[in-house]
Amino acid sequence: MPDESQVAAVVQGRDVADFPELAPEAARGSVRRITVTGEDVLHRRNRDVPVEMLGGAELHRLIDDMFVTMYAAEGVGLAANQVGVDLRVFVYDCPDDEGVRHVGHVVNPVLDERGPEDALVVENEGCLSVPGPHAELGRVERATVRGVDRDGEPVVLSGSGYFARCLQHETDHTLGRLYIDRLSARERKRVLKKMNEMANDVFARRRERAAELEREFAG
Repeated sequence: MPDESQVAAVVQGRDVADFPELAPEAARGSVRRITVTGEDVLHRRNRDVPVEMLGGAELHRLIDDMFVTMYAAEGVGLAANQVGVDLRVFVYDCPDDEGVRHVGHVVNPVLDERGPEDALVVENEGCLSVPGPHAELGRVERATVRGVDRDGEPVVLSGSGYFARCLQHETDHTLGRLYIDRLSARERKRVLKKMNEMANDVFARRRERAAELEREFAG
C-alpha cells in the first residue's frame, strides 16, 4: 500500500499512487443533459440497479457518461437521476478537508445510520440540479456508504468533512431528496429564486466546459 506521501487519490476506497487529472471513464463518455429540480425523476426513490445489469455494457456506459457530465458541470458528484436515469447510482471526484482526493462510483448505496455522537456541521452546499446558488446546511462530520461497484464487487466508502457531505448528498439523490428539501420553506424559496436568476449563466458555462473536454479527449 502506498504511504501518505505517495497517495495520488483514493479510488473506490483504495489508495493509489498514480491517477490522472480526470478519471479515465470520462474519456469514454458523452455529456448528458442535467435534470433540474421539479423534474419527476429527481423527487422519488430511484430503482435499485438489478443484478442482471451488473457488469453489463449499459451500466458501464452510464457511469462513463456520468463522469464526463460531472466534469463538464464542474461538480464533485453526480447521481444517475441527475442525467434522467431512474437507477440508484452515483459517481464522485471530491476532496476531503485534508485535501485527499476521492474518486469512484457506487451502485445501490446505503448510508450508515447517524449515531448519537455524530454532531452536525453546518457548511455551504449546492447542487448541479439547482444550478447556481448555495445554502448552509447541517450534515454529519463523518459518513460511510456501502454498496457495490458496476461489476457487483462490494464497496465501502468512509470520509470526513467535505467528502462526507458529498456521500450524504449523493445518496440522498438516489432516494429522491435534494439538499433544498432539507431547508426551511423560507430558505428554499430564496434558493429557488436565486437559481432562476443564475441558471442561464450556469448552463452557458457548462456548454463551454463540455466543448473544452470534447476537444481535449479528441486531441
